[in-house]
Amino acid sequence: MKTKYVGLLLFLCLFSFAAELSAQYGYGGGAYGRRGLGGRQGRSTIPQAQSAPEPPKPKTAEEIVDEAMPNITEVLELNDFEVAVLGAILKKYTQERIEMQILKLSPEKTREGYESIRKRQDEELKAGLPPEKYEAFVKMQSDGIQQSKREKKKEKRKNKKQQ
Repeated sequence: MKTKYVGLLLFLCLFSFAAELSAQYGYGGGAYGRRGLGGRQGRSTIPQAQSAPEPPKPKTAEEIVDEAMPNITEVLELNDFEVAVLGAILKKYTQERIEMQILKLSPEKTREGYESIRKRQDEELKAGLPPEKYEAFVKMQSDGIQQSKREKKKEKRKNKKQQ
């Protein structure tokens, strides 16, 4: 009778051991199986919430002008005083343009607002810059900074060849 219980006990132990082995095999052989620690290749079984990437923050008027000033200074060959005057005026009116965009007015109102801002900016620039620098700034605005830089380089090459 004792041998019957021992045999039954042995059978149950082997059966539970076999069940444990098959369960471990399905997850990569235990904690240190063929797939590494945890048997899940480092992936968490808890679902993670997907966070949307933050949209880039719009630049402030000061950042926009500070970014453009080195190119403008190079093209117009401004001194420190002229850089300060031009920078202050551009920051002021760039801020006004940003505020116009935020208001999201009708196209007519927006056009009128931008025209008003441009006129006031031109008046202040005429008063704050020497006439030749103001004209160069207006030309640079119409041509674009890159085009003005190219023209400046061409002029420098011509001057070097003539000398």
